[in-house]
Amino acid sequence: MSTAQSKESEQATLQITGMTCAACANRIEKGLKKISGVSEANVNFALERASVTFDPQQVDIAQMEQSIAKLGYGTVKEAVELRLTGMTCAACAARIEKGLNKLPGVSKASVNFALETAHVEYNSAQVSIGDMQRKVEQLGYKAFVKEELEDASGHREQEIARQKRKFIASAILSLPLLWAMVTHFSFTSWIWMPELFMNPWFQLALATPVQFYIGRHFYIGAYKALRNKSANMDVLVSLGTSAAYFYSLYLTVEWARQGASVHHGPELYYETSAVLITLVLLGKLFEGLAKGRTSEAIKTLMGLQAKTALVIRGGQEMSIPVEDVIVHDIVIVKPGEKVPVDGEVVEGTSSVDESMLTGESLPVGKQAGDSVIGATINKNGLLKIKATRVGKETALAQIIKVVEEAQGSKAPIQRVADVISGIFVPIVVGIAVAAFLVWYFFVTSGDFAEALEKAIAILVIACPCALGLATPTSIMAGSGRAAELGVLFKGGEHLEATHRIDTIILDKTGTVTKGKPELTDVLPVGIDEPSFLRWVGAAEKSSEHPLAEAIVAGIAAKGVELPAAESFEAIPGFGIRAVVEGKEVLAGTRRLMAEYSIDASDALETMAELEQSGKTAMLIAVDRKFAGLVAVADTIKETSQAAVARLKDMGIEVIMITGDNERTARAIAAQAGIDHVLAEVLPEGKAEEVKKLQAEGKKVAMVGDGINDAPALAMADIGMAIGTGTDVAMEAADVTLMRGDLSSIPDAIQMSRKTMTNIRQNLFWALAYNTIGIPVAAIGLLAPWVAGAAMALSSVSVVLNALRLQRTKV
Repeated sequence: MSTAQSKESEQATLQITGMTCAACANRIEKGLKKISGVSEANVNFALERASVTFDPQQVDIAQMEQSIAKLGYGTVKEAVELRLTGMTCAACAARIEKGLNKLPGVSKASVNFALETAHVEYNSAQVSIGDMQRKVEQLGYKAFVKEELEDASGHREQEIARQKRKFIASAILSLPLLWAMVTHFSFTSWIWMPELFMNPWFQLALATPVQFYIGRHFYIGAYKALRNKSANMDVLVSLGTSAAYFYSLYLTVEWARQGASVHHGPELYYETSAVLITLVLLGKLFEGLAKGRTSEAIKTLMGLQAKTALVIRGGQEMSIPVEDVIVHDIVIVKPGEKVPVDGEVVEGTSSVDESMLTGESLPVGKQAGDSVIGATINKNGLLKIKATRVGKETALAQIIKVVEEAQGSKAPIQRVADVISGIFVPIVVGIAVAAFLVWYFFVTSGDFAEALEKAIAILVIACPCALGLATPTSIMAGSGRAAELGVLFKGGEHLEATHRIDTIILDKTGTVTKGKPELTDVLPVGIDEPSFLRWVGAAEKSSEHPLAEAIVAGIAAKGVELPAAESFEAIPGFGIRAVVEGKEVLAGTRRLMAEYSIDASDALETMAELEQSGKTAMLIAVDRKFAGLVAVADTIKETSQAAVARLKDMGIEVIMITGDNERTARAIAAQAGIDHVLAEVLPEGKAEEVKKLQAEGKKVAMVGDGINDAPALAMADIGMAIGTGTDVAMEAADVTLMRGDLSSIPDAIQMSRKTMTNIRQNLFWALAYNTIGIPVAAIGLLAPWVAGAAMALSSVSVVLNALRLQRTKV
């Protein structure tokens, strides 16, 4: 999805075709990074996708696509036919065409004035059909979808269907050759063998279409790789199968020249090349099917979206595709229906099930003025909402974007695999040549066929497909499962780093506690209560602090009318100062009283008692004289205690940080089971506390609301933002906990640990296949067709292992 990274740079996602292994991905990545204006490029082999950060002033998408094409690969382009209305002349058509071509992600748009249609080729990761329709509408015309061609998922399904057809054809042609090979073994001599199957010309007729028609893409891929001075899996497969095929062809021609005999043909290796290609195709088919399943989380999230919306336009109710809803449309949502877009209730009352985003099982009451989130479910009343965020701006679209970007990014551990796979193929070719020479000159004393067989086995067993799939498939499956649990990792690097966390710092208000404190105690001294409440309420009304909101709400509930403050000043870490009805009102901590030389000693014992019971007490002074105190209580979330216990069981130190006083903080911490408290810390001091812990060698995660805690979130090794799903792309945080409770923190750490374990398992097996398989093949204990089967199995096993993450229980 295209997002502005800064004023200068943008990000684009390109769907790539033609990659066969990790070496291809590395080559495309290097090629993109060489383009002037591209600052970062990540190519994900498993997703077949490139994420590119670039300066649009220096380079555009078309140039990147051209660069990819020069390297021998393709990009998936989608197309749509739009029916246009409102055009009156060719100038209108030119205007629409120009406007569409300016949209990011549109590679080509052509408007036919006579037919009143627009044909648009575009990248759906950057621009949607709804974006095009809105652009046309901005220009003063209307656009409707005439015919939409296949999308990226359709392209994948088509590719799998094509692979199936190729595999079936290859299997049918290879089966007689395999049958003939099996009967060569002494223990299978009892198997009946048609004479025709042993005829070299018949074997040649079967093997040739497999080699050059069904297997032609191996040659094409190898040529493109070698032309670009690199090597990949196609090179290994092409070398191995070609050696077997052409050596057999040479023996066939010699046999024919010397006088053909059906019964006593030479020992041929057509089955080696044909069966190898068949097995590689089978492995790629299984791999493609399994890779498709790693994107289940994205499909599930997309499935949450409403497909249509009932809107009021021109006084008429009409059902339209959700992509056609525009900001300020009035949308009708009936009971039991999904809310189609993010919006604000303008009429009606109901309760809305927001569990898909917040994890909160109880429906939330909604009335005029309340906000609603797209894809949530309206339970009982009819609502009219004004659309405020549509298309890519909705909360669900932002969630999908975060998950897609995480799945498409690279974890640092993958760089190791990239380096290995980049140099692997040339080394393997060298080993295969060396093995051939050793077998030919020293072991078999000139037996070309046997030496060749050993070299082919080495070439085939060493294909680095599994190595390229090891990390991205696990990242995809792990980040997808985490999203289902309400945890959004912003990238693979954060998913990897989270498993190292050994210390968690929790902000108190809104993180450990509900963040909705209530006024509990009002204790005026020397002033009547109504006047005391009026002055305190008026002073606190200008403050945005949650405690101030609780005081104002509590005073309002008592029926006290609040005058306007004549002046107001927030003093961070101390409290507030305001002038109300000519009176100077101070409300805050002991330090605030000391700062203004106000004697509040008589109230300190009462204040301490309130604080020991978990309440936050504030001292009040009017005209520099102590006037009483008020107290509020913020209860901990129901899940906080259990979550803290889980974190401790995982061996993680839990610290609570707050600007509150020591006594109140310790009372709250005790309720949550937190042993370590950092109290009376100013907002700017939170980042310093993080830095101190890091200086002790600790890996620190900071958990906060993502706004007041932004410096600490940015300073921490991992910043976790507590969110409700309405603003999931919090810039300061690396991880967003959509469900708003602490239980998501151990979930995030556990998913990170399990994903990293899965990656290590994958890398181990991928390297084990090669490191064990190559020497085994070199000493002659591995037949080429067995090597082919093992190579195919290695890729499939790695992907299937990654898929286990989708069933992870936390």
